[in-house]
Amino acid sequence: MKSYRIASIPGDGIGKEVIPAGIEVLQKLQDGFRLEFEHFDWSSARYLKEGAYIPEGGLERLKKFDAIFFGAVGAPDVPDHISLWGLRLPICQGFDQYANVRPSRVLPGITSPLDKGKDIDWVIVRENTEGEYSGSGGRVHKGLPEELATETSVFTRKGIERVHRFAFEMARKRKKHLTLVTKSNAQRHGMVLWDEVCDEVQEGFPDVQTERVLVDAMTTRMVLKPASIDTVVASNLHADILSDLAAALSGSLGIAPTANLNPERTFPSMFEPIHGSAFDITGKGVANPIATFWTASMMLEHLGEAKTAARLMKAIEAVTAKKVFTPDLGGTARTADVTRAVISAL
Repeated sequence: MKSYRIASIPGDGIGKEVIPAGIEVLQKLQDGFRLEFEHFDWSSARYLKEGAYIPEGGLERLKKFDAIFFGAVGAPDVPDHISLWGLRLPICQGFDQYANVRPSRVLPGITSPLDKGKDIDWVIVRENTEGEYSGSGGRVHKGLPEELATETSVFTRKGIERVHRFAFEMARKRKKHLTLVTKSNAQRHGMVLWDEVCDEVQEGFPDVQTERVLVDAMTTRMVLKPASIDTVVASNLHADILSDLAAALSGSLGIAPTANLNPERTFPSMFEPIHGSAFDITGKGVANPIATFWTASMMLEHLGEAKTAARLMKAIEAVTAKKVFTPDLGGTARTADVTRAVISAL
């Protein structure tokens, strides 16, 4: 029997509630394969106690796993830039998970706040290791009137080429339509290179229709003409913002999944719901686990268990069709109720 080793990192806030729910569902899906979970306490609580999110040698330990199942990071008593750069980004960058994939569609039974929400069926591919979140920059003369802070967006030809190629290949498998999001009219160096490399990659995909849209215009396109969008590729910052808008237009951040992929499989990939730690509802038992279940389906597909991944998505859609909703979707169900419903649907 095939066996997959999964590193479980619930992290902070509702991550500690939805990741166990996801594992409970995944354990019911083991048919012809086995999932072996190992749990890591890497969190803001650990940071406050030990001074680090990831212990020495932690990434070396993670390398041995087939995938990482990640909850969230962020806590009220730790500055956000410390928590993000302490846990999630070191894994994404350290394991070269350069393709962040965020699908969006309105699941059965869910009502989009958008009149044309039924037309949403998108995949946003986000460059995940450089761009605006490269970490390049610094601060000098702290506390003085002449204090200076720089944040440098880093765009490399290699980084751009590989994420565009990934996006073109995904578009080819879908509707053969790719929207390149850019801001090269104002960002005349990095984003111009971004556009130019896309044009070069496009030559190898003559069957894929490509259009270029400025990021500000893309927000209006998503709202006014959702049917005109299929596969999208955007830089780290732009895709981060657009994918949250996509989730909200699909009904809730609580249903939105993410895959942080190392397509070459040199390192394990990481799978996480996008809703964050949500401390405003932590401990209330009402966190929506649908994003985690959908994320789990993406993880199964990545592991090569496509039939089981499809089975899980079918169960998720059966539950949303019955409107077993947590409060973020206007319902009264609890995390445990949705979890039981999905297991029953399986």
